[in-house]
Amino acid sequence: MNAPLLKCDRRTSEVWQRLASVTDPELDESVTDLGFVEHVTVDDDGDVDIVFRLPTYWCSANFAFLMADDMRRAVSSLPWVRKARPQLRDHMVAEQINLGVREGRSFADSLKEFAPGGSLDELRDKFRRKAFERRQEVMILALRGLGYEDPAICRMNLGSFDEVEFTSAEVARQKPRYRDLLIETGLACLPEDRAFVAYEGGPIKRHELVSYLQRLRGVRINMEFNSSLCRGLLAVRNREPVDGKAEPTRSPCGGCGSCAVPSGGQ
Repeated sequence: MNAPLLKCDRRTSEVWQRLASVTDPELDESVTDLGFVEHVTVDDDGDVDIVFRLPTYWCSANFAFLMADDMRRAVSSLPWVRKARPQLRDHMVAEQINLGVREGRSFADSLKEFAPGGSLDELRDKFRRKAFERRQEVMILALRGLGYEDPAICRMNLGSFDEVEFTSAEVARQKPRYRDLLIETGLACLPEDRAFVAYEGGPIKRHELVSYLQRLRGVRINMEFNSSLCRGLLAVRNREPVDGKAEPTRSPCGGCGSCAVPSGGQ
């Protein structure tokens, strides 16, 4: 293989790695794992085109814009990239989203009718919280599985948490993701900071942990249901068999929050 092809392959691989860090904001799953990204093209000048498609034509404009903008930001962080151009296909407002993201506009400027509040910051924080709580539940249950008692979990600091080794591949995958959100939200930074706190920053008290975990379980079940539904809808849209059945459902959306256009930008 000649040098230009090797360079192209390397750069394309780097783009896919960055895209893997972008999540569906409601599901907290990678857009690449979900199968949303269909094609990546890298040219010699460092311009990158990313073609993606969501489960239905009616998927939330808010969520679609967030994903497109996050893709642009993630890929643009590569030092050799000149322009990153996400291209949403087969969506009711794809043209407005693609143009807005390409020109660096805000969501409010790109689609005023979907953002009466003028900003998606509140929506971003809502889904950051859900992601935080889902990842946190995984870690607390895993620590229980290793024999840690509730008082020790509630007192555990970041330094001690970093030293824990998990044998489960999924738990090991979620550990740095949970830690990243702790740092990103400012909930923990130093080794002596608590590793498990509520999203508002307060401590989780030992006698409240059972009821706290029950609430987190509800968050996880909702996200897992929506994830399964979105995967099924995308498979139907791509005319792929679902559970061995080639005949797809005719319903465009079965209630998944990601596929409904929320009112008021929520």
